[in-house]
Amino acid sequence: MSLFKSLSLTLLAATQILAYDSQLGFNTPTEVETRTLDELHAAALSEGGVVTLWHGGDEKTQQDSLKTAFEERFPGMTLNVTVDLSKYHDVNIDRQLATGNVYVDSVVLQTVNDYPRWKQEGALLSYKPAGFEKGIYDEFKDDDGAYMGLFIIQWSNVVNTAFHRGAMPIEYTDYLKPEFKDKIVLTYPNDDDAVLYQFDLILRKYGYSWFESLLSQNPRWVRGTATPASVIHSSNGTYSATFTSSIGLAPSAPFNVSFPVEGTFVSWPQTGAILKDAPHPESAKLLHNWMVSTERLNGTQRWTTRKDIAPPTSFPGILDMPGTDPTKFSKWMGDRAAVERLRFFFENKIGSAQGLSPLEDACDCEP
Repeated sequence: MSLFKSLSLTLLAATQILAYDSQLGFNTPTEVETRTLDELHAAALSEGGVVTLWHGGDEKTQQDSLKTAFEERFPGMTLNVTVDLSKYHDVNIDRQLATGNVYVDSVVLQTVNDYPRWKQEGALLSYKPAGFEKGIYDEFKDDDGAYMGLFIIQWSNVVNTAFHRGAMPIEYTDYLKPEFKDKIVLTYPNDDDAVLYQFDLILRKYGYSWFESLLSQNPRWVRGTATPASVIHSSNGTYSATFTSSIGLAPSAPFNVSFPVEGTFVSWPQTGAILKDAPHPESAKLLHNWMVSTERLNGTQRWTTRKDIAPPTSFPGILDMPGTDPTKFSKWMGDRAAVERLRFFFENKIGSAQGLSPLEDACDCEP
């Protein structure tokens, strides 16, 4: 046993953390859902009709549409959703687990490295929503149903074509062209792990000289991944491009998106789980079943974690999409020592993330 693990176990015992290693418990059967959405709705209403969700993100209003759609689909239900950076949500979930005061039902977070740990600690409900076995890609789910990918997020090249009328940037080397001097907006890589991973992939392909050349383009560094698209939308041409945002695969004019052909872009399954001690487990089950249901996902112009849903128009399925591998982000996130080294490397080069929290910066994040 390593010294680090020994000290960690001692600390857990000393502080009487309620989470535990469940490996040898052999007593956590997985519930496989067989009820319809309407039957789940009835069960949730009998429980009180409330579900509390903590959702990763960087704008307070990012999940307003989820709340509205859920409450319209299931009358009498209330979805209390709190959006915050996943790296802050996860430590606050740890605090709830440590004090035995779990008041959140469901979590949907970018910090995918947390889920295996929480499963091992016995903190997650072993539960398979309807369609789990045949509908969800094996690559995006835990075998025991402790957690699963609910939808796909990806970074893309984003350009405001009202202000950039030249060729669309495709490769990351395109951002080094003269026309992008002083026009690029980027999220601090040392403030967001998925952006950090994007920079890691780029430098592994093009080397550190690419980053030096990027810095000579004088990009504007911002907090939050919704902020670059918002700035590009509202700056009246001062800024026109980014590769650290996601605005979907079929954006409205004047926006255009593209993906690298030679380079690699980041994609990952935004992963969710129900806490084992959730105060409203039936309501959480309703939410998770609905979020990955064919009813909700059919016809959506986004990549999903379901293999039985047609991919967005003009695109292959996410596992067949060239230039990305959505299974690698969780593996990269699992090596926290390497992630932290990389974070501090970029912080040394561009400084610590400056500005208000992206939740407090009054970003107009609906381009």
